[in-house]
Amino acid sequence: MDDDGPASDTFPVRIDNCGFVTEIPAPPERVVTIKSSTTEMLLALGLGDRIVGTAFLDGPVPDALAQAAADVPAVAEPMTDEAPGSEAVLDLEPELIYAGWESNVTAETAGDRDTLAGLGVATYVSPAACKDPGYMPDPLTFDDVFGEIEQVGTIFAAEDAAADLVAEQRSALEAIEADDRGLTALWYSSGDDVPYVGAGIGAPQMIMDAAGLENVAGGVHDTWTSFAWEEAVAADPDVIVLVDAAWNTAAAKMERLARNPATAEMTAVRNESYVVVPFPATEAGVRNVDAVADVVDQLGELDL
Repeated sequence: MDDDGPASDTFPVRIDNCGFVTEIPAPPERVVTIKSSTTEMLLALGLGDRIVGTAFLDGPVPDALAQAAADVPAVAEPMTDEAPGSEAVLDLEPELIYAGWESNVTAETAGDRDTLAGLGVATYVSPAACKDPGYMPDPLTFDDVFGEIEQVGTIFAAEDAAADLVAEQRSALEAIEADDRGLTALWYSSGDDVPYVGAGIGAPQMIMDAAGLENVAGGVHDTWTSFAWEEAVAADPDVIVLVDAAWNTAAAKMERLARNPATAEMTAVRNESYVVVPFPATEAGVRNVDAVADVVDQLGELDL
């Protein structure tokens, strides 16, 4: 796509990103994306042609980005299903590694950020994934999500595309009418003996708030947390939000809840009051607004 303006006006770009000062000398032309959230961000901004490698994708892209993804060979055929190693990444000669998690850019994965910088490879981690308390959004808000879109626009000199995407997403978010029944919900991501659930300050909480759901694990000050089944049973939520992932499907979770004598007696399990959210929509990114709309639509179909 065309750049929004002369790169010399704003470059080099320096960003304090999760406590690491990353410097981008010019709009990157060769990018490796790690995690679905980063890949989909570039596709949504019309920057798919910059992607030379993808890895660790969490599931298929949404229908709205399917054609854009199909047009990018590196997205159609990811380099690995897991976090890539530094040798494989460096073989692609990237100018930027755009990672969904801080753990994607370590010595054990794509490479230590300082080492990569010394090799002329810039790194940028989704700000919502920063772990340092001084950088982690607390709580994550849609303004944080939109802020990442705008920052990526700056990195790629694509400010106009970023502004358009933010405006589109803000408008879509404002048009959603949250469920007003005061329903409680458990956001169940994974785990058998001990469930791993959405807690009070991350993307699940942000999505549930916007959809009108009260998170029964919202009192836990974290993005995700282990949550004993005894606590879930005691809370007896009206709805259970199930994260659907290829490695841990929503259907498998339904079976697990139904066969466990304790959870089988939960109101939501007896009534099959489930809402399903695809895993890639559960992390901060361009799918969050659509996730809210989808949750609200599914709630409307439940007889509660």
